[in-house]
Amino acid sequence: MQLFPHEVADVQPVLDLLCRQDPKDPETWETRYMLLLWLSMTCLIPFDLSRLDGHLTSDPSQTREPIMDRILAVAKSYLMVSDKSRDAASVLVSKFVTRPDVKLKRLGDFLDWSLTTISQASDQTMGGTVILDGALQSLAQLFKHGKRDDFLQYAPVVLQCLDQCHVAESSQAMLRKLGVKLIQRLGLTFLKPRLAKWRYQRGSRSLAANLSLSQSGSTVEAVTPDMETQSQEEDYDIPEEVENVIEQLLGGLKDKETIVRWSAAKGIGRVTGRLPKELADEVVGSVLECFRKSLTERAVWLVALSCWRVRMSLQEGYHMREEDVFPVTHSVEISCNDKKLSPMML
Repeated sequence: MQLFPHEVADVQPVLDLLCRQDPKDPETWETRYMLLLWLSMTCLIPFDLSRLDGHLTSDPSQTREPIMDRILAVAKSYLMVSDKSRDAASVLVSKFVTRPDVKLKRLGDFLDWSLTTISQASDQTMGGTVILDGALQSLAQLFKHGKRDDFLQYAPVVLQCLDQCHVAESSQAMLRKLGVKLIQRLGLTFLKPRLAKWRYQRGSRSLAANLSLSQSGSTVEAVTPDMETQSQEEDYDIPEEVENVIEQLLGGLKDKETIVRWSAAKGIGRVTGRLPKELADEVVGSVLECFRKSLTERAVWLVALSCWRVRMSLQEGYHMREEDVFPVTHSVEISCNDKKLSPMML
């Protein structure tokens, strides 16, 4: 995308060419897809878009729409198409609506339009599924690329809308995946970006230093979390919505589709990395409960998703306790002898 021409003079021609396209023509979807991506790059120009409008009222007989409204209208229209252009439109929305001049004037209106669209659409029809897909994609992209301070005030409303529309109960796997992805972004918006002090810290990474210490007879001290530092960990209020977010992500781990479970696992790993140690222990304990259930129920898919979740926790720096190791290792040992569990899942 960085190779697209993105000068100020390119904005108007690209927009005009895109407006002349037929969104329902299946033969030219590649053209529309590339034009949307190109427009998403040209709209990053570091100038206020109002400068490109010129004198809109110079000729009373001709009414011309501001270029900001034109781009937004094009993006909304392509969020409802059934081809690949819908994905490019969500990228355009994430880059365009997060501009400093656009977010001041159009961010609230676009979020209202998206939530209204989600509330009115139904996943029981093909058209409703397409509309929900585009709206959820655009919201997920916005909360991913936008600044936390700009979207924090809207996050509770978006979460409430998802609860009321029961996106997690949709019959479409892709909609459930997008719902989990959006909930993950909302959870990261509620929590401040921070590096947890309870993360596991490795010791010396120099082989020469380790060898010199072993030859001199000294031992390398294991790096363990400082309990006093943990007790003095920065205290801050955790929003009530975070509990709802974690609960829905844990529910996503039990989904029958792999893409939904994997997205939920990544979401829990990222959200847990921003929680205090006490709350992080509770979340990981809830995940490890899946192993204890699998010891009795021998639920193959439950073991698999639990393995994914523990991997994400370790990747995020979580230091497992000794009492948590047994259910993990024992469940994997049992599952390896189960013919129903494919080696690729482990």
